[in-house]
Amino acid sequence: MTCPIILNFDRSVGEINNARTIDVTEWQDAIRFGCTEKKFFHFEKVLQQSLPDKYGTVLMGSGDFHHVSLLLIERLAKQYSASNPIQVVVFDNHPDNMRYLFGIHCGSWISYVANLPFVSHVHVLGITSQDIGLFHFWENRWSPLFHKKLTYWSLDVNVAWAKKIGLSRAFRDFATPADLIASFLSEQYHSTQPIYLSIDKDVLSEEVVHTNWDQGKLQTYHILDTITSIKPRLIGSDITGELSIWRSSNWFKRFLSSLDKQPMISSDDLSNWQQEQHQLNLTLLKALSG
Repeated sequence: MTCPIILNFDRSVGEINNARTIDVTEWQDAIRFGCTEKKFFHFEKVLQQSLPDKYGTVLMGSGDFHHVSLLLIERLAKQYSASNPIQVVVFDNHPDNMRYLFGIHCGSWISYVANLPFVSHVHVLGITSQDIGLFHFWENRWSPLFHKKLTYWSLDVNVAWAKKIGLSRAFRDFATPADLIASFLSEQYHSTQPIYLSIDKDVLSEEVVHTNWDQGKLQTYHILDTITSIKPRLIGSDITGELSIWRSSNWFKRFLSSLDKQPMISSDDLSNWQQEQHQLNLTLLKALSG
């Protein structure tokens, strides 16, 4: 059994038996939320030197680091190709396929993954964010959607406008989380392509766990059912969505982060909610490795 990896950016991931912790706290301010591509790929070199050849699920802390998933997926280029491709399945309350003019950030990394030659398709499951609604449509990156490399699986977002421009297959809307998961798993039933799974816990309802971001409507069992169904095809996975408090030293990052209106967290809430997060991590890791 391969051991989990904790990329310790923000000290938010609790202690996990048999996990290997890689200290990258010195990179928190540089990488968190977003950074230039030059800085991002500089960090990639550091990461490649730190990671073992084989490892299990990677825990990365706050969803502000979700773009690091791109670097983990890129490592699979050694094993897969356009003639032997993989799919990427992402649980997230946001599309993470938005335009970002200043490099790469936690809300733009999906478009990079969709452009990888060995990735046949990216599925983002559980979106309730208005990022894919009519008033924000121009902020999305259109290439992977029009080229049938990316599908949004959403709840409670009016995406009827997408049908009018030929994107009905890329924008899938459902009445309930159960309908969404059932439709996705039904579509995947006959596929044999390997899958990389990325979980941002902001896809879950606040009744389940609290994160730094606005949250979706899924329950834990929706993710567990999906893992059970696709597990024979899983080749890698990561988890983000921890709670941590951060104030960047960079005024521009502080400004951009403020636009997302992340909630203030008291010290008592932080401690209690991080314990909830820890128990959920253990549940997810058991499902992924058991």
